[in-house]
Amino acid sequence: MGPGRMAQGQLIHIAGRVLDEDGRGIAHAVVELWQANAGGRYRHPIDTRDAPLDPNFVGNGRVLTDAHGHYAFFTIKPGAYPVPVPATWWRPPHVHFSVLGPATLSRLVTQMYFPGDPLNGYDRILQSVPDAAARDRLVARMLPPVEAGPGWLGFHHDIVLRGRLATPVLP
Repeated sequence: MGPGRMAQGQLIHIAGRVLDEDGRGIAHAVVELWQANAGGRYRHPIDTRDAPLDPNFVGNGRVLTDAHGHYAFFTIKPGAYPVPVPATWWRPPHVHFSVLGPATLSRLVTQMYFPGDPLNGYDRILQSVPDAAARDRLVARMLPPVEAGPGWLGFHHDIVLRGRLATPVLP
């Protein structure tokens, strides 16, 4: 969301930790987020669909993790959208993440999905992850309303950079 302006859509707070393979927080990792607006449209020249653009929604953000690997974003819940040419399936609401740790040579690019969305089971990208437990790690955990604040939905999503529990790489 742009400073001082309110984007259209359900307000959400996404928080979590960037972890190593032993569950230790990774300090000073760069966490980037990008997503569609509430109408399912990205603010990007390649997205030419007729879905409306929200003038008050930027669609991306960047933070550094704290000393314990924590990160947080305040944004809106993205909308679903049809996959172009041919639009035979719909992407569920999801958020893209890019994470670069201070001691890593390449960044992790992945996606976070919302719990309980019926489109998750049909999303070809999410379903391309062969291991069910790994797919489950791509779905955020909803937080109690008190933790998110009045009018906000809260979600917790940890990102593991290495090891057998590493977050799956998705485009």
